[in-house]
Amino acid sequence: MSEDNESFAKENIHNLVWSGFYTTDEIIQIVFEDIFDGEMNRKWITTAVHEEVKSKSNSESDWPAQTDCDRLDFAFDQLNETGIVALQNAGYTQSDGVADVSDEYHQRGGPKSSITGYCFYHGQDLERAVNGEGLLLAFGDMNGIHARGIEVGQKICDTLRAAGFIVEWDGSIGERVAIPDINWQRRYSTDRQE
Repeated sequence: MSEDNESFAKENIHNLVWSGFYTTDEIIQIVFEDIFDGEMNRKWITTAVHEEVKSKSNSESDWPAQTDCDRLDFAFDQLNETGIVALQNAGYTQSDGVADVSDEYHQRGGPKSSITGYCFYHGQDLERAVNGEGLLLAFGDMNGIHARGIEVGQKICDTLRAAGFIVEWDGSIGERVAIPDINWQRRYSTDRQE
């Protein structure tokens, strides 16, 4: 295995483990099949994943009782309860996230629902957050009306601030909402570790 492949694999393993969204088996599968298309030593990947999971698990005991990720979950729950489709880790790109929002919108009744807007971050945003680079949130009106999209953006900012976050946004539809100082600490629940 080349040093470049090993370094790339370790970076991806770190991001996937520390994101807190994937089981050990899911991470092994993503790295082995999706990232390296079966072209890398599965045993090496499995060992590296287990080592990173152990490192994260050891760190979790030093985390505060309520982390920024707990507060983010609360804020997203609040948004979902108030007519905004709020999705975490929605696909890997902006277009993936938009597709996930559309699917969720239609599952919740589409135009017959009381949903007015959306908010999400995708896998690339998550990688930046895991690496201490803040979190960007996409948002908008379900019908693409800019003035309503700005109202959705303001509601998102208000909800995040109420959850204790410092938020940056210029008030325009063209700039995503930013949580610049989020400390990404998402615990594994016991049912997600295996």
